Amino acid sequence: MSTTALTGIGLLVTHDPELGELPDAALVIDDDRIVWVGPAAEVPDADESSDLDGRCVIPGFVDSHTHLVFAGDRAAEFEARMSGQPYTAGGIRSTVAATRAATDEDLTSHAAGLIAEMLASGTTTTEIKTGYGLSTVDEERSAHVASRLSGDVTFLGAHVVPPEYADRTDDYVALVAGPMLEACAPYCRWIDVFCDRDAFDVDQAKTILTAGAARGLGLRVHANQLANGPAVQLAVELAAASADHCTHLSDADIDALAGSPTVATLLPGAEFSTRSPYPDARRLLDAGATVALATDCNPGSSYTSNMAFCIALAVREMGMTPAEALWAATTGGARALRRDDVGVIMVGARADLVALQAPSPVHLAYRPGVPLIAATWKGGQPITAIGG
Repeated sequence: MSTTALTGIGLLVTHDPELGELPDAALVIDDDRIVWVGPAAEVPDADESSDLDGRCVIPGFVDSHTHLVFAGDRAAEFEARMSGQPYTAGGIRSTVAATRAATDEDLTSHAAGLIAEMLASGTTTTEIKTGYGLSTVDEERSAHVASRLSGDVTFLGAHVVPPEYADRTDDYVALVAGPMLEACAPYCRWIDVFCDRDAFDVDQAKTILTAGAARGLGLRVHANQLANGPAVQLAVELAAASADHCTHLSDADIDALAGSPTVATLLPGAEFSTRSPYPDARRLLDAGATVALATDCNPGSSYTSNMAFCIALAVREMGMTPAEALWAATTGGARALRRDDVGVIMVGARADLVALQAPSPVHLAYRPGVPLIAATWKGGQPITAIGG
């Protein structure tokens, strides 16, 4: 394989504690890996070279919470919320009906289109959840579709209780923890549960998560989005990789997260789209908790695929500094997926990189809504070229 040197980097933000931020830097890619990082004046010879003309380079964004496998549109629901109706999570069921009616080809095409949006906006690693099938056959095919697009697929059969199991939640829990899990597990790395008001209680969530763990899946939890509750504590108790949303947290929840490896994944797009209170990232960070940012891309409560938008929201609304928000959207997301090969620029890491049409990553929050992604590399391959 040939090597490629990226030179003329005005500022290289590595998120490697040893390297930090390097002005006037360069790096060398061999196949899908970074094999050299350092000052531009010391770059070794490579087979090919690309001059980035003073642009800032950051790790590719790591989006650790998305719901990309679905059909249908919920613009009318969004419009109603913006006209004053509260968000209750009930609209999930309308997406379930549309997803069940869609073909595998339609689901794949639509999810792939969202992945393309994400790549164009600098996201190089994406977790994808099921959760809009809610029957064994539809969850299995959703997992299969997702597995063709990502190595981080999450089984979310416990999203909500489908209409056919109304008033029979325990029967549905048994289905999710049994036949549905067995059908989906071969395609998945993770299992997740929406443990919140109007979803699954803590005992039901624990039943499903422990079944997933026994099947070899890592754990994630939709936690405390709609109300205070026991979900964050459950995530920490079970050593889940992440507790996601964390909109309503007690002091005990924050202490638990700070004293554990469970990442608090914050999803400001959901608060933006539902006019809900934003999570208090400052409290989490000051307590020592690990924080990630993700888009929560889904058709109902956060229909954005743009991580830079979430960074801007986190800085403006959640008390994060631009540097903290960038770390959370890259290295924090990698921590939430328990990966050390992405979200960082260092020798041995995947060559997932973004060049910004800006001198520093502060511009991601400073210039919200402006397309600042000049080029993206995923696994060493240019996805969008400079000027392309």
